Amino acid sequence: MSGQIQPKGTLIPIGGNEDKGIDVQEKYVLDFVTDGILAHVVRESGGRDSSFVVIPTASSIPVEVGRNYLQAFNNLGCSKVKILQVQSRVHSDSKDYVKWIEQADCVMFTGGDQSQIVDKIGGSRMHHVLKERYLTEKFVIAGTSAGAMCMSSEMIMGGSSAESMFKGAVLMREGMGFIPGLIIDSHFIRRGRFGRLAEAVARFPHLIGVGLSEDTGLIIKNGNDCTVIGSGMAIFMDPGQLIHNNERILQTGTPMTLTNLIVHTLSNSDGFHLEDRSIRVLPLNAEFM
Repeated sequence: MSGQIQPKGTLIPIGGNEDKGIDVQEKYVLDFVTDGILAHVVRESGGRDSSFVVIPTASSIPVEVGRNYLQAFNNLGCSKVKILQVQSRVHSDSKDYVKWIEQADCVMFTGGDQSQIVDKIGGSRMHHVLKERYLTEKFVIAGTSAGAMCMSSEMIMGGSSAESMFKGAVLMREGMGFIPGLIIDSHFIRRGRFGRLAEAVARFPHLIGVGLSEDTGLIIKNGNDCTVIGSGMAIFMDPGQLIHNNERILQTGTPMTLTNLIVHTLSNSDGFHLEDRSIRVLPLNAEFM
């Protein structure tokens, strides 16, 4: 973050929750965020009287997903909730659609296929407004699963967890660029994605990788200070002190070698500072409530 403008807004990437969909493939999953996580989103956005826009562009069942989030926000006492069905670049460049982003206190991207968000919104007028408001205002951008993964500049777009750590198994592309210093992966523990995030940071060793468990997220302030929320774990991979990384010299399909990759497993209320790569954890002798 040194030399960069500190964003005034807040990012809340969330690792997703248990599948409640019609297919095992992620793009068909009806991803849902529990009340606890969503309550954090509401609180960071200014409370239940704030204005929320939910964008289910990533989902192949956007109407059903939108309906679930509308009900969830309503259950928390939020009445100013708009489900914005952005299904084309015409929509994301439309004044009528962009005005909802200009008026919202929080914009939330749902789960599904993160490439759909980039394809339909990336580089558009809506994208520009999102980035500008995040940089200059107390504005919240939240996202679950695909909606979290798209926040980075270098975005994981796919790849087999079983075959990861073989060069080329993880597919990357440009993301939405809200948080350039991170690579974000979701459903991290349940879907066994340790290897694919490790390959991603091997490819981009100047970045921090973070894998979010389901029902777990981060509150990121100033583009720098990360606090873990939720019931699971956030796995931070710091490749800054790698001693050996053979990713660049290998042929595609070859097993990779990484040594001295620093990994932190953090849980609720723990913190990570991106600029100096320091952690904040509860002392071992602290009394639990």
